[in-house]
Amino acid sequence: SCNDPVCTLPNDSHLTCISKKTGTNSSSFEELIKKSNTSINREKKNLVVKNCNNNVCDGLFNNSVSLHANVNGDIKTVAFKNLQDYLPPNDTNHIINSLVVSTAADVTGEVMIIINFDLQKQRPRDTELICVYWDNYTHAWSEEGCAWKGPSAEGQCVCNHLSSFAVLMSKTPLRVPALGILTTVGLSISIMSLIINLAIEMIVWQQVVKTNTLYLRHAAQVNISVCLLVADICFLASSKPDDAESNGQTSVWCRIFAVLKHFFYLAMFFWMLALSSTLLHQAVFLFHKVSKKTYLRFSILLGYVCPLLIVFITFLANNAGEEGSYFLSDTCWLVYNGLLKGSIFTFIIPVGVIVFFNTFSMLVVIMKLLEHHKNDDTQIDKEKAAAKTVIRSVVLLTPIFGLTWAFGLMIMILDLTSGDVAYAVNYIFVILNAFQGFFILLTCLKDKMVTCGKHGGHGRRSEPAERKVFMLRRQVVVNTSTTRKEK
Repeated sequence: SCNDPVCTLPNDSHLTCISKKTGTNSSSFEELIKKSNTSINREKKNLVVKNCNNNVCDGLFNNSVSLHANVNGDIKTVAFKNLQDYLPPNDTNHIINSLVVSTAADVTGEVMIIINFDLQKQRPRDTELICVYWDNYTHAWSEEGCAWKGPSAEGQCVCNHLSSFAVLMSKTPLRVPALGILTTVGLSISIMSLIINLAIEMIVWQQVVKTNTLYLRHAAQVNISVCLLVADICFLASSKPDDAESNGQTSVWCRIFAVLKHFFYLAMFFWMLALSSTLLHQAVFLFHKVSKKTYLRFSILLGYVCPLLIVFITFLANNAGEEGSYFLSDTCWLVYNGLLKGSIFTFIIPVGVIVFFNTFSMLVVIMKLLEHHKNDDTQIDKEKAAAKTVIRSVVLLTPIFGLTWAFGLMIMILDLTSGDVAYAVNYIFVILNAFQGFFILLTCLKDKMVTCGKHGGHGRRSEPAERKVFMLRRQVVVNTSTTRKEK
């Protein structure tokens, strides 16, 4: 018998009993609740009944309801367990991810009901949730009049009518259109640019490393290019983890690529730090002579040993590089678990510190160069001229690299379900990240010393040299004229 179905639902068979009693295939639960004379709260194995005399009902299997309307009498709310199994979604692309909560009340005027659902399965990143109600006429779930509050309030739905509510979850995450193609094309351009840049450096090396400052500048640029080249190749190889998944190698390859990208992207920034810190040292101590070997040892220690220690400690601290702790298999990159939580901050924090230090050091160097007056020592003048070329490189590359990874952090914070801003951030990051190699090549091509070096040092003479040649030619002409007159 099914005499009091609202209060006596011990098992699933009684759900079928409700369907037969209502005659609407379980589509009018709220009508059944509204007509029942239940006046006390009850809890059974498969449902909880709440009779609330205020606008908030909670304790519904960890779900709660808040009704904002003019209510005559009490609010009757029921949370059904297992009922979602009998009311499947309209398509195969979604699953029901909550209990069914029904609310009934005698209301007048506009209605706004807020349901806080306890999701049965954790929502994966970039996966859309849909708030729905059971339509009595179509006998199907409908999202009309209901809205999901977004990733900041994952289980919260807002509707403008009373009914039986639930949450549907997509089986697949959202994707950014054409992002894969843009990444592949951009990284390919970046890789080719870096190869060309390294080739140019090899050709002009002997002509451009005539001072200690220039030696440091070009040694750093070569190492920055190598680090970015390896990191970009790893980024491109891990941009489609689904291909590795088909071979059962996702976890192994993603762990390797995550470690390599973590190390080489960090090393790129630490070489930038080596460049700016040694330039700062030169400017403060008036470009006093320090051997190239000393520069190189310091730069290698800072550029490779420091990032190696950071990656090694991070790897061990996250359960020896465990998936979900150190890296994510869907991105083959570090993990973000909230503000200052996750392995990603062992990358973001050092990068932020380096960008800040580079900015500070460049300001100091520029001030020092402006303070220094013309010096009789031509070697110091050469070092100052070389320092200006280094400043141009650091001033151009530091904000580009820093801004790129600022957007990289924003990608991890913003969920694609947040809207258009998240999509825009993804596009900006991919464009900046993919064309970093091109920006390095651009700084190389803009370097006049490199341009002259490519022509074997036979480029345009400097202004003082041209003046000396002109005076010498003039003296020869005068002497020749004098000799003719004497004859």
